[in-house]
Formats: sequence, structure tokens, C-alpha cells
Amino acid sequence: MHQPHCPSLVQLSLEAPMQPWITPSIFINTNNNAIIDEFTFGQMQDYQTALGILRQHWDTWITEDDFVAIAAAGLTHVRIPVGYWSVPTNISVLPYIPGAWPYIQRAVGWALQHGLHTIIDLHGAPGSQNGYDNSGQRTNSPQWALNSTNVNATLAIIQVLASELGPKVDAIELLNEVAGFLGPAWDSAVRAYWENGYEVVRQAAGDNVVVIIGDAFEGIDNWQGFLPYPQNSRVMIDYHEYQIFSALELSRSEDQHIQFACQNTLPTLASFATNNIWTVTGEWSTATTDCALWLNGRGVGARWDGSIGGGATAFGSCEGLTGNWTTFSKDFLTYMRKYWEAQVEIGEIVQGWIFWTWKTESADEWSYKKGLEGGWIPRDPTQRLYPGLCQ
Repeated sequence: MHQPHCPSLVQLSLEAPMQPWITPSIFINTNNNAIIDEFTFGQMQDYQTALGILRQHWDTWITEDDFVAIAAAGLTHVRIPVGYWSVPTNISVLPYIPGAWPYIQRAVGWALQHGLHTIIDLHGAPGSQNGYDNSGQRTNSPQWALNSTNVNATLAIIQVLASELGPKVDAIELLNEVAGFLGPAWDSAVRAYWENGYEVVRQAAGDNVVVIIGDAFEGIDNWQGFLPYPQNSRVMIDYHEYQIFSALELSRSEDQHIQFACQNTLPTLASFATNNIWTVTGEWSTATTDCALWLNGRGVGARWDGSIGGGATAFGSCEGLTGNWTTFSKDFLTYMRKYWEAQVEIGEIVQGWIFWTWKTESADEWSYKKGLEGGWIPRDPTQRLYPGLCQ
């Protein structure tokens, strides 16, 4: 028996921890190429200088006007990523710089004020759960799962999030993009963490808050029968798909990207959601390449044009595929609209979709806000120019 159907969710992601590809100016202005993530941002600068820059970012990057615009666009939910160092606990967070907590609370308040639901997403954990800059620390040796102190500290952070924000939010995502592929120790740790995190949220926030787990990059079918209903209630699994982070994916034509989404992703997720727990397409975008500046990390090039190095075969030029949308061709804008519609179709088959991200400084193909402006995302998310792409 699987959980009863829940309302479809339409969600957006707001930025935190800082990522160089979303706000490159903040990193460029440090004049230090070794500052590649939020960890080194605190480690390699004067504390007060870094804190001042962060406060300016927190004050201005996402404002109440964004929530007004999100609601006006017919969207129902916001997903707010949080680094563990931003949550008030007695856990040592150095070299990270705390201080974002009042801004997180303010954002949750704005969402309520403008009729939006909130998902709080723990996006960075002690030791890094994946080694990517989106965890706060870009490293070849993430340690989260290899040290029980890290995992226990993460549970303590979830307890604070659940007790402090549980009454005001719809869902708590226990941890974003855990690298379960790193080996059996990681798989074992994340499975135990999902189970224990579920109990922590239930004890601290009651039964109404949805608990979101992830597939840990293991493939959603590896989670058959996990945290089943009715023994566990209001559990959702978050599945991310971008089709741009490998040569195999980049080699697909535009039509093949849509075909893969419709013929592979859709039936896999639909079957899982029917037979297991609620399922959400938790991150995706209209980007078809990895061309956005520093998408693969500060100082790292793109696979698409071969600038990533290492003997990578180039697929073409990045010109006209990233940056300001007014430089995009009519054909590319049309394709992004089709790709948007196909991926929304998948989200509507399951329990919803989350587009990453609301805004960027200079990668418009990733921006929902710029998509509205440029017309490849409709102002009514139920509108279709190409209905039934996946049929």
C-alpha cells in the first residue's frame, strides 16, 4: 500500500549556500582565485570583511519583491536551501560564517505573507555530504558519512529546524544530494540517517510536516520499500535530473533530451510513486549544456566546449547557450519552452516539481525569473504550447 495522493507541488529554489556560478561577482570581487566555495570564503578572508559581504548578499539577493513575483507567477512553494552553519546550535562551524538565520526566518515569513508554502532544505552538512560547492565545501574527500560525529550533528541541526520552523513550513528536506555512490559506508550511513531524521522531525514537529529524503544519486529504484506507508507517513523522495554532467548526456540531441525525460524518467518515477512513497522531481532546469560560468566549480571549464580539460571532447561552442537570454536564438528559446513543458509533465505525473533556480547573475538559461521575462517559461505554469509532449 502506498501513501494517498498529495496535492501537486510547484516549487522554486532560492540560493544558499553561495555557489560561484549563481553569484560569480561575489567571488570575483574577493580577488582571490583560491576562494571557491563558502568554506574558503570564510577561511581565506578577514572575518569582518567576509561577514559584511555576506550580510549585503543576504539583504539584497532575495527580497520580498521576489516572493511577490513568485506568487504572481502561479507558483505555490519555495524551497529554501540552508547550510548547517546558518542554524543556531552549539556545533562549531568555523571557518564558515554564521549569521543567515534571521534572513532564513524572514524568508519563511515572507512566504507565509504571500500565500506560498515552504520547504526547508538542509543543503550543506558537516564534513560535506558530496564534495560539491553546493554543500558549502568543494573537496575531493567529503567526510560526512565517514564520521558519526558529523551525522549526529546533522540530526541535531534537523531537530532545531523542525522545532523552530516546523509550525511554519510544509516540508523539511533532511539533506540535499548525498553522495551515496561513494561506497557501502555512505549508502549505509544515509539510509540510517533518513530513518533517524524522520523520527527527529516527527518528535520535534509532529505528523503534519512532510519529510523529504533523496535518492543519494543511487537511482530511485534502489529505494523500493524504504520508509513505507502506513508505518511511516508523509514521506517524499527527491529526484534530481539535469542531463548535462556527462559526455553521454551532452551527446544527446535536443529531441533526445526530451525523449529521455519522457521515455525513461517519467515511467520510472511514475511507477515508483505509485508503489512506494510520494515523489518529486526535485531539481531540474532548462539548461541543455554545462556552459554556465563556473557551473562545474570556480576555475573549472565546461564539458560542452572542452574547456574542462583532461582530454575532453568538445561538442560545440558555448556562444548563445548561456549568459543573457537576449543573445539566445529563436530556435533555442523554442526548444527551452518544449524542454520546460516536458519536464513539468513529469512533475505533474508524480507529486510535483522543483525548478532550480529562481535567479542567477549571468546564466539566464537556469533562471525561472528570466524564463518568464524571455517567454520560454509561461506566466501561467499550466499553460501549454506543446501539450502532450510525453504522450
